[in-house]
Amino acid sequence: MSAWGTAAGGFVATLVLTTVLRAASEFRLTRADLPFLLGTALTANRARAKAIGYLLHFVSGEVFAFVYYAVFLAIGHAGWWLGALFGLVHGLFAGTALVNILLPLVHPRMGSPLTSAPKVALLEPPGFLMLNYGPTTPLVTVLAHIGYGAIVGGFTSLTPHG
Repeated sequence: MSAWGTAAGGFVATLVLTTVLRAASEFRLTRADLPFLLGTALTANRARAKAIGYLLHFVSGEVFAFVYYAVFLAIGHAGWWLGALFGLVHGLFAGTALVNILLPLVHPRMGSPLTSAPKVALLEPPGFLMLNYGPTTPLVTVLAHIGYGAIVGGFTSLTPHG
């Protein structure tokens, strides 16, 4: 197992994940835009929110890659299939607890079931498995996270030469 492989895998996997989700949005398979969701937590300026959100998404991708790495170390094994399994769990967690419950609680511009009529929200809450962003959003999001995990697991399992 290699921490350098994890770092490279985290970058590549986040690039693939972000590209797949962006393409799914362009093909109208989802209205979800995770970098925009992240960025608007810090600014109401839509253009800045996109830029900040992409940066936060890549940083988060690296952080999650090293969470995977810690689990790989703890169990003494890494591989693409195990990473894919972690990605499945990661995708389900992201679509249920993370963006459905936790994010609306701390996001200053996102509506929630508790948002009152006089309070205007910039963003619609994602809902369970982000279904508020389209019926195919759960499938696209979970498959993209499975791919993310497979890439991180595959890169982590590479043995450095030298």
